[in-house]
Amino acid sequence: MIKDFKQHIDTNFSFLHKSKILIAVSGGLDSVVLTHLCKASNLNIALAHCNFKLRGEESDGDEAFVLQLGETLNVEVFIEYFDTEAYAENNKLSIQMAARELRYQWFESLMNHLEFDYMLTAHHADDNLETFLINLSRGSGLRGLTGIPEINGQIVRPLLPFSREQLAQFAENEKISWRDDSSNASDTYLRNKLRHHIIPNLKDIAPELLDNVKTTISNLNDAIDIVDESVNSFESKAITDIDEYKVKYKISKIKKLKNPKAYLFEMFKAYGFSEWNDIEHLLEAQSGKQVLSKTHRLLKDRKHLILTLRQQESGSDEERSFGILENEASVETSMGILFFDEADAISKPSETTIYVDKDQLKFPLQLRKWKKGDVFYPLGMQGKKKLSKYFKDEKMSLIEKERVCLLLSDENIVWVIGKRADERFKVTKATKQILRITLKQP
Repeated sequence: MIKDFKQHIDTNFSFLHKSKILIAVSGGLDSVVLTHLCKASNLNIALAHCNFKLRGEESDGDEAFVLQLGETLNVEVFIEYFDTEAYAENNKLSIQMAARELRYQWFESLMNHLEFDYMLTAHHADDNLETFLINLSRGSGLRGLTGIPEINGQIVRPLLPFSREQLAQFAENEKISWRDDSSNASDTYLRNKLRHHIIPNLKDIAPELLDNVKTTISNLNDAIDIVDESVNSFESKAITDIDEYKVKYKISKIKKLKNPKAYLFEMFKAYGFSEWNDIEHLLEAQSGKQVLSKTHRLLKDRKHLILTLRQQESGSDEERSFGILENEASVETSMGILFFDEADAISKPSETTIYVDKDQLKFPLQLRKWKKGDVFYPLGMQGKKKLSKYFKDEKMSLIEKERVCLLLSDENIVWVIGKRADERFKVTKATKQILRITLKQP
């Protein structure tokens, strides 16, 4: 097996020969065999072991075993202790998920601090099969059936082509000892149920099961490449506007697809959405309808779907309403920085610069988000106008409306910031002090 492993590294992971490597070692068969194989391949390795304090003396025995393994092979060992049960309770996680989070958080910290290039884990072909079956049983999408990736960022899994049987045979031939985790004998977790009861029967029925699943996973990955190419090509045509706040998709483009739901899934799955029927219904919904994930919002706005971060939907209380003193030269807002300075004369105003009669202002000025019922007197026009009507006339999207802030003097609108000033505060021949207000957008 050493020969096969070396050839596998040379062919697929040659970069590891010049890398500083950290191996995640539990003390079990898989990680111990990986350690011996890497040592035999002359890779530059160190070991990282987590003591989750979940199995009493057994956990401490695993730690002692890994320390002895490091001493025997003359490689450095890092140990970390966790109060896993407390972490699980505080973060409302299962013990299994808590251990996973703690493990990878520490691995990442260790790698960054000590400048390791890659982390190796000992996932093998049987783990890949178990993952495939778990995701299949849960109704996973296409990507869920593609198994465990060989490379995921800095994490490399060089044992995926090898079976658990091959690892055990190698350990027996080389007289390598390891630790058995008693929790692996329990059927509490779905993975263990599959490992103990389902997969052995499947292997009896189909002796080539591991190879066949490997072929299937390879075919599925090829199919995903085709899907990604198609979705990326379509998305580039469907997106009409994109900036730091939003992405706009042309609904008519989506509706022309033979299977719009499938494309919607591929385009928006990364943003945490799960209600795919509701998202598809947005295509025919009235403007203002929306679907929320934990992090994002997908909004129907006339002829577009608009994707935004939920945290951008509204500012904090301080952003929504706060005062501006007369002597303040600048104020940072959610729309950008407002600058206040006196001017000797006026130039042509713009959406980002206005000139007002300072004597008409009552300080402190107020800055807040607009709200229903707000009215102002648009500069250059006679009479007042509801902001909602002004926004409609300007054909502003719902997202643009939500970001609008107002500058007010004694509850009277001075400026719909970035849009239009108010007639009541304009500079006239009688003006003695001209105040220039400028918005510098990020």
